[in-house]
Amino acid sequence: MHAPAEVMTAHLAIGTVGFGSFEFTGGGTFINLVAATTNALNGALLARRPDHYKNFTVVGILLMALLGGIGGGISRDVMVGRVPAALTNSSYVVLCLIAGYLGHRLAYSQGQLFREGLFQFVTSFALPWYAIVGAQTGADVGLPVLGSLVLAVVGPTAGRFLIDVSCGVPPKQFVRGEWFVAVAALTGAVWIALDQAELPRAASAPLAFLVGFTVRLTALYRGWEEPLAAEPAGVYRHDDGRPLLGRKIAGRSTRELRLLGLTVEPDEQGPPAAGPARGDHEGRP
Repeated sequence: MHAPAEVMTAHLAIGTVGFGSFEFTGGGTFINLVAATTNALNGALLARRPDHYKNFTVVGILLMALLGGIGGGISRDVMVGRVPAALTNSSYVVLCLIAGYLGHRLAYSQGQLFREGLFQFVTSFALPWYAIVGAQTGADVGLPVLGSLVLAVVGPTAGRFLIDVSCGVPPKQFVRGEWFVAVAALTGAVWIALDQAELPRAASAPLAFLVGFTVRLTALYRGWEEPLAAEPAGVYRHDDGRPLLGRKIAGRSTRELRLLGLTVEPDEQGPPAAGPARGDHEGRP
C-alpha cells in the first residue's frame, strides 16, 4: 500500500530533491540554501558581537539569523517581481533557524579569536555564493549586465544591511572594510563573463566562487581596505571599530581590542582585571 503522493514526494525528476514543502536541489536551490544557511550563522554571530549586541533575547538572535539568511534573497526576488523562494520553500526558514541556534550557542562559548576567525570565514564563504545567485537571477529574467550586477551586490549584502540597521550601527556597505561590496560585484562580473562565454553553469559557478572567495580571504589576511573619503574640516579622526581576522587580533592591547569593539567592558562591581594585556600602556607615564 502506497502513502499519499503529497506526503511521499521525493522529487528526483528534473534534478529536484525534496519532500512536501521542502526542496533542497533544483533550479539553483542548493546554492541558495548554502548561502542562506551560512549567512544565518553569520547573522547570529554578528548579533552576539560586543559592537552589535543590544541586550537581545534568544528569539532576537534567531530573528537576526533570519534577517541575515533570507533578507538578501527576499530583496533580490522582490526586485525581479518573484515570490521569494524563502516563503515557498520551508527549507530556508528551518535551516536558517538551525544555523542561528548554532551561532547563538557558539557565541556564548569561550575563544574570542576563534569566533572572530569563524565569523570572517563564514562571511567570505557566503558572500560569493549569494553574488552568483544574484547574477544568475538577473540573467534568467533577461536583465542587462548592469542590472545583473546590481542583483549580485544586493543578494549578499542586503541581509547585513538589515542586521546593522537593527543593531543601530553604520551598515557595513558604507564604512571601511576589506572590499565587502567590491568582492560581491567582482564575483558577479566573473560569473556573467563566463556565462556570456557560454561556459556551463556547473563550471562557471565554482570558478566565480573561487575568484571571489580567494580575493575576500586575501583582503582579510593582508588588510586590503577601501580608501577612506577625505574628512570634512573640523571632524576628528576616530577609530573605525572594524573586526580583524584572528591572526591580526593576537597580541593587541586591551585598549585596542576595546576600540575595535571586541571586548565587553567589565562590570564595575566585578573582580579587578588580572593585569594588563601585552602592549597595554594605559595609565602609564
